[in-house]
Amino acid sequence: MPLAKALELAQEYDLDLVEVAANARPPVCKLMDYGKFKYESAMKAREARKNQAHTVIKEMKLRPKIDPHDYDTKKGHVVRFLKQGDKVKITIMFRGREQSRPELGFRLLQRLADDVADLGFVESNPKQDGRNMIMVLGPHKKKTEAMAEAREAQAARKAERQQGSAPAEAPTEETAEA
Repeated sequence: MPLAKALELAQEYDLDLVEVAANARPPVCKLMDYGKFKYESAMKAREARKNQAHTVIKEMKLRPKIDPHDYDTKKGHVVRFLKQGDKVKITIMFRGREQSRPELGFRLLQRLADDVADLGFVESNPKQDGRNMIMVLGPHKKKTEAMAEAREAQAARKAERQQGSAPAEAPTEETAEA
């Protein structure tokens, strides 16, 4: 269709003539409301960003001579991070004479890796880096899966709460007269 006729048609329907494929022979154009098209594409991009998962590396610092209760607390944090789908960098800090016994830190990291083996895997093995020993744990499930599970669990809790707070029965005649 000639350009003049296409422009006339677009004006008649109060639409815009938008070039879709400029490199095609002949160039392809489309009649559309361009403002609405831009808005819808922006909304799609926004929705895609909302559902996008950002990989985060959480860090947990330990010492070789850690108390059992402190170890359990730190392990609980690591478990929570892995359940959320985040990677965890575990750092053991050596001070003074502790530097001469890196096997203590290595054993502690191996113990932690074995304790959380059902939630994550060792992404990088323990490495000595100056005064620190570092290991990275990765989750078995992806961040998006963890986010979806969390949303489902939250919806289930909300539904359960709403069922628990169902409206009480209508007042009987005896209570209404009082």
